[in-house]
Amino acid sequence: MTPRPKRTPAGSVVIVEPAVADQTAVIDGVDVVAVATLVRECAGVSGLDGGRFGEVVSYLPGRKVEGVMVRDGRVTVQVRAQWAVPAPALAALITTALVPLTGNRPVDVVIGDIDDPPQYGSE
Repeated sequence: MTPRPKRTPAGSVVIVEPAVADQTAVIDGVDVVAVATLVRECAGVSGLDGGRFGEVVSYLPGRKVEGVMVRDGRVTVQVRAQWAVPAPALAALITTALVPLTGNRPVDVVIGDIDDPPQYGSE
């Protein structure tokens, strides 16, 4: 079973209700779709980022998951961060949130881009 993430008001991630695992999404024992879903729900993440040339991607039958890659016993996630979110705190949050899905594999968090700053005074 794959845990599903839920964003809490405080911004932390809590794992709730198991979902049925999609066996076609499992690469080297890691459900990349579940990883992508969990990372997207982390506070401070705008979205996943596949990289300028699509170098951070997992290929599945008939589809691909951008921003998540499992290779050589490591899990790499590349994200677009929200403006003003401290990179070390965001990386720590993502790494901690992924422990139930990645086990003892190292997780590399890459901040590939940052949102533009908010436009003050414009509507």
